[in-house]
Parts: sequence; structure tokens; C-alpha cells
Amino acid sequence: MSRLRAEGLEKWTQFINPFARIKLAVGRLKGELDALSLSPDSVKQMSIFDFASLEGGQEAWNETAGKYSSAVGLCFGIRSMLPVMAEAFVNLLLFVLVRPDIKGDKRLLESVVRQPIDVRIRSLHINCQGFASPVDYTSQPCSKYHSIVNERNDLLHGNFAIEKLSFGTVHFNNKVPVFIEYPTFWDRSFGVELAAVGFDRIDDELRTIESFIEYLLSLLQPSVREHIEIVMAKRDLGLNAKTGRIGILFPDRLVDMRAGPKTATEDSDADG
Repeated sequence: MSRLRAEGLEKWTQFINPFARIKLAVGRLKGELDALSLSPDSVKQMSIFDFASLEGGQEAWNETAGKYSSAVGLCFGIRSMLPVMAEAFVNLLLFVLVRPDIKGDKRLLESVVRQPIDVRIRSLHINCQGFASPVDYTSQPCSKYHSIVNERNDLLHGNFAIEKLSFGTVHFNNKVPVFIEYPTFWDRSFGVELAAVGFDRIDDELRTIESFIEYLLSLLQPSVREHIEIVMAKRDLGLNAKTGRIGILFPDRLVDMRAGPKTATEDSDADG
């Protein structure tokens, strides 16, 4: 068997595509967020005086609070992962399209893939094959992507950027608070949390990342773009140990089955 493997069999290493994995995770989180059917503008006017009993108001508030607590976590996860998804796509382009002279030099390859993300993006058309046009990092898709990266850093690393974290101003007359605007109970609780995690920016930021990826795809030669679009959609890929070729080895769906005696239902169906 060892001789057969050595002489007659192709060896492939199966691996997970990081870009597809992250894209799937973002899609699932976004699906969970959409399924909550949140409407902050209508809910924030809710008051205990809207209900016939205190118990009814408390029950409604607890139910609403549970949904919005989940939304805070989902928003944090999605916004943290969006720039990572874009970076994973850049890394995918490097992995598949990097020039042979760079790929064959381990030290040189490491220096390319470890560059700051903006440098990796700026130099894609230099370090990779298959680009029909150079990357313009001053373009709108790249500029908007760069802004999201900065936002993500503040969110993920817990930076104390007060101008982004502030949610109101209050004055004190001795120990008596005097608000410029008097917030509702909702504004002081989940309104603050939703604003802090950027709930109202999720859709725009998702479109920004998708536009950035589309921009990079638009710079590729048509045949190369077609190949990349096939690879980027597959979670499971294969790497040929001898040639370094990347391939799709199996279909997306798995089928399992077993042999066994007929069930009573199957027998009745056969008789009928």
C-alpha cells in the first residue's frame, strides 16, 4: 500500500477556507439578528403606563429586554468580524495568486503575508498574478473599508475614544441633575447599548465590505475572477502536496445511508 501511495496516488491535503468560514459565520449571525425583527423606534416609546397591570408591563419589558440583549451580542460579533472577513479575502487572493518567485521563497512569502493589511492590499497587483488593473487604495471602496477597520479597532480593543462613546451631557445643581434632554427609560438602558455596538450601522458596513470585495474582484482578469469566485464560495478545499495546486475535491452535500429491514410504513406503502 505504501508503494502504491508513493507511485500511483495523488496526495491532497484537505483544509478549511478561512474566508468562506468567516462569511458563513457572519451570515448566520446576521440571520439571527434579522429573525429578532427589532424595531427600536417603536419599542423605545414603551412605558409601564401602556399596560393594564404592572405585571403585564414587567412581562412585556422582560421579553423585549431579552431580544435586545441578544441583539447587542450579535451586533458586536458581526461588526468585529466584518473587517476580518475582508482581510481573509485579501489573504485568499495572496494564497491563490501570489507570484511563483515569491511563493517559492519562504522568507519572501512570509514578509508579504505579514505586512500591515493596507500594505497587503496596495501591493496585491504587484505580488500576485492575474490582475488586469492596479489597486487604488484611495478609491471609495478602499477608503470606506479602512474606516471600518478603524471603527473595529476601537470596538474590539476597548479603546477609550470618548467622542465615540459619549451618549449625553448632564449638568448638576449641587446634587440635582439637570439634563439638556431628558432621556426615556429605554434611551438610558438598551438605547445606549445598541448605539455603542452600532446596531444602526450593521447593514451599511456589510454593504461596504461586500463592495470592497467586489472592487478587488473587478480588478482581476475575467478568467482569474471566475476561478476566484468558485474558490471563495467553497468552505472545503484541497491542496496538492506535489504541485501546490488548489482544488475542490468533493461536493458541498454529504449523504448518509444504511441497510436494514423494511419498516411497517414501508411495508404498507408497498402493499398499497
